[in-house]
Amino acid sequence: MIFIAAIIVLILFFCLKVVPQATEFVIERLGKYQKTWGAGLHFLIPVIDRISKKVTLKEQVLDSPPQPVITKDNVTMQIDTVVYFKVFDAKLFTYGAVNPISALSNLTATTLRNIVGELELDDTLTSRDTINGKMTEILDCATDQWGIKVNRVELKNIIPPAEIQNAMEKQMKAERDRRETLLEAEGHKAAVITRAEGDKQAMILAAEGERDARIARAEGEAKAVLLARQAEADGIAALKAAGADAAVLELKKYDALVSMSNGKASKIIIPTDTVEMVNKNVIFSETSGVGDVTPAAKEETKPAKKDVCCD
Repeated sequence: MIFIAAIIVLILFFCLKVVPQATEFVIERLGKYQKTWGAGLHFLIPVIDRISKKVTLKEQVLDSPPQPVITKDNVTMQIDTVVYFKVFDAKLFTYGAVNPISALSNLTATTLRNIVGELELDDTLTSRDTINGKMTEILDCATDQWGIKVNRVELKNIIPPAEIQNAMEKQMKAERDRRETLLEAEGHKAAVITRAEGDKQAMILAAEGERDARIARAEGEAKAVLLARQAEADGIAALKAAGADAAVLELKKYDALVSMSNGKASKIIIPTDTVEMVNKNVIFSETSGVGDVTPAAKEETKPAKKDVCCD
């Protein structure tokens, strides 16, 4: 009994199989594909069934070594690629190709040569995304029959020849020098323009200030003259209202003229008719006594003589 029990335990130990997560087992029965086991516990019939291949469904990375690639303008470069792929069908991956990983590596190299061979050096250096997209599309389509799904292809390094690298460095240095000179020239130009605009604005503001000052000065002088004339007119009107005759008014006018001379050596010309009018007024006043304000002289009183007789 113990022997039979031990045999049963050994059979169960060798026949019960556990498939890990993200892994599939390809099972053959008598040399023919039977089924694909997914994750979990499975029973394998001894002698009849066997595990043909254990396939992982996780994403894998194929890092290809640098390989020489010739561009359209006959420049040989060293380019290495990285391919990200995963197995979506364990049966196709097992029976589609003898060594599907090696087949994928060789297909990647030939596809890269075909694509880069249609491009020139400058296009190759600046078209990484285009090359990656084309390679992903071509490899994904070609590896479907192997049960492989190509998710992404990346160009890892692009190494041109040493002389090409030196020429590129010189070209980049010349381009940087040109940009530096251009930026300095543009900066100098902008500074000169800004300075000229500032001088222009300063001159305009100075001219506007001078203009406003002259206008204000002229307005002040005009207002002063207007006020002086208004004061004279008010004075003459007040004299007329007080009953002053024409001669007095004429004299007031000439008093105003004298005050206007401000004590300077000025000549004041008085019309003849005005002088005659004043003289006539003076003679009339003296003869008629009208307008004479000089008080009359008092008569001297003689003392009374004493009467001797009466006394």
